[in-house]
Amino acid sequence: MADLTNDFLGIKSPNPFWLASAPPTDKQYNVERAFRAGWGGVVWKTLGEDPPVVNVSSRYGAVTYNGTRVAGFSNIELITDRPLEVNLREIKEVKRAWPDRALVVSLMVPCNEESWKAILKRVEGTEADGIELNFGCPHGMSERGMGSAVGQVPEYVEMVTRWCKQHSRMPVIVKLTPNITNILGPARAARRGGADAVSLINTVQSIVGVDLDLMAPLPTVDGKGTHGGYCGPAVKPIALRMVAEIARDPECRGMAISGIGGVSTWRDAAEFVSMGAGNVQVCTAAMTHGFKIVEDMISGLANWMDGKGYRRTDDFLGAAVPNFVDWQHLNLNYKVIAHIDQDLCIRCGKCHIACEDTSHQSIAALRDENHRRRYEVIESECVGCNLCMHVCPVDGCITMRPVDTGLPYADWTSHPNNPMRRQAAE
Repeated sequence: MADLTNDFLGIKSPNPFWLASAPPTDKQYNVERAFRAGWGGVVWKTLGEDPPVVNVSSRYGAVTYNGTRVAGFSNIELITDRPLEVNLREIKEVKRAWPDRALVVSLMVPCNEESWKAILKRVEGTEADGIELNFGCPHGMSERGMGSAVGQVPEYVEMVTRWCKQHSRMPVIVKLTPNITNILGPARAARRGGADAVSLINTVQSIVGVDLDLMAPLPTVDGKGTHGGYCGPAVKPIALRMVAEIARDPECRGMAISGIGGVSTWRDAAEFVSMGAGNVQVCTAAMTHGFKIVEDMISGLANWMDGKGYRRTDDFLGAAVPNFVDWQHLNLNYKVIAHIDQDLCIRCGKCHIACEDTSHQSIAALRDENHRRRYEVIESECVGCNLCMHVCPVDGCITMRPVDTGLPYADWTSHPNNPMRRQAAE
């Protein structure tokens, strides 16, 4: 059977599912409930200097899409508002009570060496397994010169990371902000500073909606609103791409990655691992469904691994990275066309409407011998765009089938229409 035990930077946990630094990891009570439910580890909610910050009410916003609650989640909450000494005491108690679980502490203090040196010494006394540097918080703390204000400047990322490696014995994980043009800048900076790993993504700057009565962004605080941090299933595609960019980057080779962003199921976790993440961190799914959701994640991942013949997650760690290429390296002579399974088709016509109005007019609307509607693919017109498959409400009804073009592999770098190739030939 699959062995889900995880070793991340020498930090061992019974499975690769950790809770991310967030409200679910703000205190001993929550963390111990999480461990009893089966979570492999936690990143304790970000600690700062005393006196603690002051949070607002309300704090959360959400996007509901086509009946799906919390397709995206937003928060304007800051780091922990509990005294530092209380957090440190609870961290020490939890680690001693649960020695088999991973316990990493998230940190954020002003950007000067003495502040970091001071808090690192205090965290080491808790016997925690590692630290995560919060360079990603996009609201509130960034306006104070911390969080994403640091993460968006590679020189600062490198500098603070180096301080933490010099003044701490613990593994250092750098949490990256997605609110940047190129994720490789801060990732490489973390590497130069000596980071043992990066974790990503932190939340995306956002306004999830507007209260049209108050005329204020959501969530509102006494009639006003601000931008918040967006997370949940909606950000998973952004996170996967950024994780993969780092995983395939030669300058980041050898640096571990902790994947964060929209992990809600075992499949999400498997995708992150295949793209180079040594473990995953979860927040929104736990806040939406409770801590016991990890049971389905654990059993689902183990069952899938058994079916594939994978013994450990390391067996498919980064397996998809070599197939993540730039567009110009895709085979231009590969072709697929749509196929409609008439036995599964419910004749709703969504495929025809989408293709006729917005794509390539390659699905014909016909009538069968009983004068019922019937939809058929015009193969000569189909470009294999997949739109019909995605809008079809019946799983498996429309599939994309490869067609033998008889042509050899050719990507854009070798294509005769490439102006760079023509210039080289001339």
